[in-house]
Amino acid sequence: MARLLVVDDEPSFRALLRDILEGAGHGVTEARDGAEALAFLERTSFDLVLTDRRMPVVDGLELLRRVRARTSPPPVVVLTAHGSIPEAVEAVRLGAADYITKPLPSPEALVDLVASLQPREDDGELVTADPAMKELLELVDRVAPRDVAVLVTGESGTGKELVARRLHARSPRAKGPFVAVNAAALPETLAESELFGAERGAFTGADQARAGRFEEASGGTLFLDEVGELPVGLQSKLLRVLEERVVRRLGGSRDLPVDVRLVAATNRDLTRETEEDGFRQDLFFRLAVVVVNVPPLRERPDDVPLLARHFAQRLAARHGVPVPSLADDALAALSAHAWPGNVRELRNVLERAVVVRGGEPIRGADLGLAPASSAFAPLDRAHREREALLAALRRTGGKREEAAKLLGISVRTLYYRLKQWGMG
Repeated sequence: MARLLVVDDEPSFRALLRDILEGAGHGVTEARDGAEALAFLERTSFDLVLTDRRMPVVDGLELLRRVRARTSPPPVVVLTAHGSIPEAVEAVRLGAADYITKPLPSPEALVDLVASLQPREDDGELVTADPAMKELLELVDRVAPRDVAVLVTGESGTGKELVARRLHARSPRAKGPFVAVNAAALPETLAESELFGAERGAFTGADQARAGRFEEASGGTLFLDEVGELPVGLQSKLLRVLEERVVRRLGGSRDLPVDVRLVAATNRDLTRETEEDGFRQDLFFRLAVVVVNVPPLRERPDDVPLLARHFAQRLAARHGVPVPSLADDALAALSAHAWPGNVRELRNVLERAVVVRGGEPIRGADLGLAPASSAFAPLDRAHREREALLAALRRTGGKREEAAKLLGISVRTLYYRLKQWGMG
């Protein structure tokens, strides 16, 4: 669970961000503009600041400058208008940890971006008592020394990046860089320059040459999360990089060699999507030399209490409180929960309980989980989309055009989804 400061002068958009981020287990404080945000920062520490670029009084870039000038500043993510390349470039130049377009690419893109900027635990989180997971880790350890592409599949929150980090740490490339990129958080207009770099003058605002993530990862491992979200045009360019082991920066005229091991990850069924022309089949074969499928937490029931105790110990140390015990009713509630958010959700639930209890035993009531009698089936992608759409409609008073704008989809797509779910 992270402490987030959300800064935006649009109340409905702030509320949408709060719904998405609190739904992922984070604590959210809202500020109406940069001036109010600075006042909050004087009184409270935050793990991350998410700010709009254009606001009255103190805008997003000025807020970024002032936050960066503080001692031990939190990372700042800037929300930029869709397609506004100069604003995104300027934000990164001034020290923004990342950027995301407004309207949002998707709720999942925001949640994954926030998760990617939180302090990383080591691969100790891959503790398991499950036989299938143990076999998976044995496969990972056998493959790690071999310089082949690996595709890690599994639902969101299962620990796909931890698998990628284990592959890197146990490979000959361990002393090289590990660079993680979330493809779902890359605006289509900026994705090529982000991955492959850009020469000076390649686009408005590119006042100097910039290396892409492939160049940054040379000699090490590039982890490309949510690879299924890459636009088709970019898929062909990624295939060329993998086949020829060179990149050409946007606006460049020469190829640059790169020595990178690619580990990709997805929560989508790319095999089916290749059959439906949603993903290039030749790229899929290049990515999936070895496939590692991480099972969801609901298929690993013995791991729930094991991971809960593990997180309780680690998180108590992080927050400076005694390690709490888990009462019998807490263990029962944890075992009865469906864990749609998988290990990430379990960690967030335990962190909240550790902080609230301050070292005292954690009881079932402290976990904030639904009782066993109302246990629900795991949420699939369509269900998450439906919930995000309903939240947007609530925030806009049922105005469908405004809801579509908030979600970053066309009105036609919104009407199609409503009809699909029997709400049209």
